[in-house]
Amino acid sequence: AENIVKYREEKGLFKKREELLKVRGIGSKAFEQAAGFCRILGGDNPLDSTTIHPESYQIAIAVLENIGMNPTDLVKCKEELRDRLRNFNIQDFCEETDYNLITVRDVVEALKKPGLDPRDELPKPLLRDDVLTMEQLQPGMTLEGTVRNVVDFGAFVDIGVKQDGLIHRSKMGRKIRDPLEILSVGQIVKVKVLSVDLERSRIALELVSNEN
Repeated sequence: AENIVKYREEKGLFKKREELLKVRGIGSKAFEQAAGFCRILGGDNPLDSTTIHPESYQIAIAVLENIGMNPTDLVKCKEELRDRLRNFNIQDFCEETDYNLITVRDVVEALKKPGLDPRDELPKPLLRDDVLTMEQLQPGMTLEGTVRNVVDFGAFVDIGVKQDGLIHRSKMGRKIRDPLEILSVGQIVKVKVLSVDLERSRIALELVSNEN
């Protein structure tokens, strides 16, 4: 996340999701997992503002063409787009194109609700009501949180305060080459606070359990 902010400060706003691959620390695996959660508003491709993964863009375009629309209508004609999608026959479309039914259904739902964040529907961690700010965090505290992003060097976890904490891959309980081996976006984990740097807004965490 810090490298993403640095990249934006140097290069300006992202214009497309693929630019994430230019950010230090984000490899192809991390991009593949996180791309659907990273939305680009006002970018080059309107589909980047949805939760549709780039791997499914071809399907999304085919669906839009089937109902006589295109990606720019996600911005210009939202209501008409939703109306046409309500009458869209997914079963017939899949039989004609051989696309996977479940994938097409997910794409259609994402086109209907471009502002929906799928993480809102994930199970919620049990947050401590006595820890609401970074100032209340203390080294040694054990908390539950939600993995928000997984990158080459570790994972960022939402523990209920304004700033996400970082579990460095060296603090994941065993030696691993890639954090994606044991963690995924949306996963609920138990962590221990190692340190809190209020001046630089950094929280260092250690993974206690990822069995939730």
